[in-house]
Amino acid sequence: MPEFRRKNIRLPAARYIGRSWYFLTMVVGERLDRFSEAGLVAENLRFLTEHAVSKHFAISAYCFMPDHLHLLINGTEDDANLLAFGDGFKQVSAFTFKQRTGARLWQKKYHDHILRDDERWESVACYIWNNPVRKGLCKRAEDWPYSGSFVVDWRKLMSAGTDAWVPPWKKGTMPG
Repeated sequence: MPEFRRKNIRLPAARYIGRSWYFLTMVVGERLDRFSEAGLVAENLRFLTEHAVSKHFAISAYCFMPDHLHLLINGTEDDANLLAFGDGFKQVSAFTFKQRTGARLWQKKYHDHILRDDERWESVACYIWNNPVRKGLCKRAEDWPYSGSFVVDWRKLMSAGTDAWVPPWKKGTMPG
């Protein structure tokens, strides 16, 4: 029987270094609703902020959904390394979770999208913050307790209104 080989979903490593903007989605193993528990969200938010500082990233938007995490981050230094950030955050959070519960926290990989020149970070951030609304978990993004930003007053940005953003891989599949 042939050996199963995972598809490499990454660009060349050099594309993940520097002051770029990244939209990330990290999915919980087996899509279980792990982030419905406030304590686990708080713990992971702490790991996230520590890793962002140490790897030279700013967290412009985050949203912990029950079974996944969306992030919009940008490199703040020329040596910011997205792969080191993403892998390091997942490693420390998964290890801590497994020590406590014996269970796996994350799927093996995460999805990334490097923002293009014509993609405004504010629109991507609003897309992230509106995820709980699109999923029917709350009526207004501001009501979701597990979203935020460490860069801007995100509630003010939401109320200002921004251009609607649709991830490139969903274009043509979403109404509007």
